[in-house]
Amino acid sequence: MTDWDGRLARWRDELELLAQLDEAHWVPLAIAEAEAGVSRSALRSWYRNHEIASKLVDGPNGPQRLVPLAAVVERAAKSPRLQRRAEREISLEAQVALLRHRLGEMELRLTALERRDAQPADGLRSSRSRIPGDSNIA
Repeated sequence: MTDWDGRLARWRDELELLAQLDEAHWVPLAIAEAEAGVSRSALRSWYRNHEIASKLVDGPNGPQRLVPLAAVVERAAKSPRLQRRAEREISLEAQVALLRHRLGEMELRLTALERRDAQPADGLRSSRSRIPGDSNIA
């Protein structure tokens, strides 16, 4: 194991120990950002305004800011902007589902129309051969 891998492993062990001692799941900003779906600037604003707790610990690249994931998720749920974004995403998902359904219906209708159009063409050929006075009749 390289020195870097050792430092990273020790840092992860320290994070786990902190989580066990505090009974809170402290995570770096990047993980909180990904898990809660909020921007890093929002996280910074929240801990600077004391809306969520944070602490600095030594990380593999120097000081690392940690925040409790549960507090971030709770604060994100209270954010009107994030709620609107979630509603838009749900709305878009619903619209996509509706459009997929309509497209499926249109495909079925198109298939039925193509079948209907193909059937009279066959019927016309057979009825033409039965036309009186047609020289093709055997």
